[in-house]
Amino acid sequence: MAPAKAPSAEPLTASAAAAATASLPAPEAIPESLPYESPEWHPAFEEYCETIFELAEDDVEVIQARIADRLDISRPAVSEMIRRMKAEGLVEDLRGTIQLTQKGHSLAETVVRRHRLAERFLTDMLGLSWAEAHQEAGKWEHIISPAVEEAMMKTLQQPTTCPHGNPIPGSAYEPPEMTPLNDLQVGQGFMVQRIPEELEFASGMLEFLEAARVTPGSTGVVIARSPDGTLTLEVDGDAVGLSSYATERILVTSASL
Repeated sequence: MAPAKAPSAEPLTASAAAAATASLPAPEAIPESLPYESPEWHPAFEEYCETIFELAEDDVEVIQARIADRLDISRPAVSEMIRRMKAEGLVEDLRGTIQLTQKGHSLAETVVRRHRLAERFLTDMLGLSWAEAHQEAGKWEHIISPAVEEAMMKTLQQPTTCPHGNPIPGSAYEPPEMTPLNDLQVGQGFMVQRIPEELEFASGMLEFLEAARVTPGSTGVVIARSPDGTLTLEVDGDAVGLSSYATERILVTSASL
């Protein structure tokens, strides 16, 4: 015996279909997509503001040529970027000298703070060398969020300087009375306080100073001065020779040894 066929459905008439559709709830309107707004500046703007801040901090004249030297890029590229930064209200060009506006200075402080905080974290917590930490911090400075920054400050117990002794903006740093190492006389003792940013960009300098233990907090004595300006220091019982380029920039305080 053949199975009974299911009754066939009656096709909907046009009027019935319209009535059924009308009874359905209206779909929610899809909002227009809004343009994405990044909470941060483009890394290029951050890099330039950081560079201008650090050059001024080291008392280097902030002109386009110095920016090009520090970033190792062409002067025409720097000129174009400065033009864009002026349009964004980040810098002013005062007769050839580049100066950060309040807006640019605020951005620079944020980037410098994150860079130096990252260096401190990478050396103190992860054991990286000065040179390695400097390179890695150049990447971290663009991606650290305010929440991570706050957590790092807490973990590191509110540090006031980077590993090289340079102040972390916004910290409780209070500068001691410092003088360039080159100003000391033979026989004078010292304690290293700061290795300025300018030396961090000198090829091989960070590696040499760290290996020679010419680091913030270390003490030594000037034992000789050569006619070419080279100073010979005694640090932890070892003799260390430093060129005038380095000793004119390393900042120290007097120390009795």
